[in-house]
Amino acid sequence: MRPPLALGLLLVAAASACRVGEPTSLLPPISKQIEVREGWIAERHELLLGMMRRCAVDMFVLVTEGFHPDPLAEILVTPRPLVGDREFFVFIDGGREGLQRVALSWYDEENVTRLFPATRNPREAKDVLAELVLRWKPATIALSCGGRHGVSRSLTHDAYQLIAEALGPQAMTRVVPAEPLLEELLDTRLPNERPYFAALLQLTDALARRALSAEVITPSLTTVGDIRRWLIDEVEAHHAAVWFQPDLRVQRRGRPLATSGDFPAVASESVVIERGDLVHLDFGLVAMGLSTDWQKMAYVLRPGEDEPPAGLRQGLANTNVLQRTLCAAARPGRAAGEVHDAAMAEMTARGIVAMVYSHALGNHGHALGPTIDFRSARRGETERLAAPLRAGSYLAVELSTRLAVEEWGGQEVFFGEEDPAWLAEDGYRFFRPIQDSYYLIR
Repeated sequence: MRPPLALGLLLVAAASACRVGEPTSLLPPISKQIEVREGWIAERHELLLGMMRRCAVDMFVLVTEGFHPDPLAEILVTPRPLVGDREFFVFIDGGREGLQRVALSWYDEENVTRLFPATRNPREAKDVLAELVLRWKPATIALSCGGRHGVSRSLTHDAYQLIAEALGPQAMTRVVPAEPLLEELLDTRLPNERPYFAALLQLTDALARRALSAEVITPSLTTVGDIRRWLIDEVEAHHAAVWFQPDLRVQRRGRPLATSGDFPAVASESVVIERGDLVHLDFGLVAMGLSTDWQKMAYVLRPGEDEPPAGLRQGLANTNVLQRTLCAAARPGRAAGEVHDAAMAEMTARGIVAMVYSHALGNHGHALGPTIDFRSARRGETERLAAPLRAGSYLAVELSTRLAVEEWGGQEVFFGEEDPAWLAEDGYRFFRPIQDSYYLIR
């Protein structure tokens, strides 16, 4: 779809400014971000009833605590801070009366009550909860507990006890984990989100390129910590934030690759970037209630070099093959495990040592949704392997290959990339072109 005119003009101007290196932002100011996101909340509410019915949920109770907010509050209630001691937001399948939304809050905020009729002091929330259950007689009551991910097990112990006291033992037998409902909610992308996500990703790309360039890196002087701090400070100037600290991995000829579990270890902040190093960046932004996840690689040229050694170039090319193979294997409705197996079978046939650990992306960097991940098979997670991919959903296509590089004396080198993509009818499509050549630091 075409972005709104104002956003389209913003993207054109910002992209032009980035090309000439001028400081600019690809994102609207925070106040405008809040306004847009509130419109998205209304759109999600229109979709929620159908999701509840598909997941056999008659009532969903969201609880957020002052200075310990539930991560769903900014997605289903408001992106503005909620700092009440404890607030309840109840979604009910009202049958012919449609979706019922009730806020049990001590604070009447117009941007919340626009979507939720508020029940406030002096009535206790637990009394109103009991009345809602008595009136609507839900067969199932979904709570954010018992889930696999933090966003689906966010209910505190004390809030659970309050709900149990309010509803009583008989009603508590109807409690079910909210995770199936939350996964469909969080893995369903709104069409109007896409241009903003594209802008956020364009910013991620631009900052990564600058970080892995001579603008930031001076060989034999710049440290990993210098690059990390530059990224954190630069992101804040563009109406965004990092959702995890930027991580860098440095591979060097003659130095065995340190590992952490199945992956190369993150370099210490004191490591100095030298000529001949292969530098890998893992970097993600959050803004507009959306998150990006991005991995790219740079090579620090040695004196007399105009390009990396052939073995390093071949390693990146192998990873490009894996990226394209995985995306081509995906289809809406196809099981995530099938896509993983198809991609790995192709890599085995080509003699490429590969590993795939892709994950859902959207409101959170490590989001709820099907994952195309070798660890699911290793753990025997049959439900996750069988999870069907959703049309339009976003995936962080995260993967790597390894290759013994002749120019490095046969040393094994890791080539990891990560690129957000969205699922079309014919497979995943990348939002931005993949990296088919290294960023070069001269």
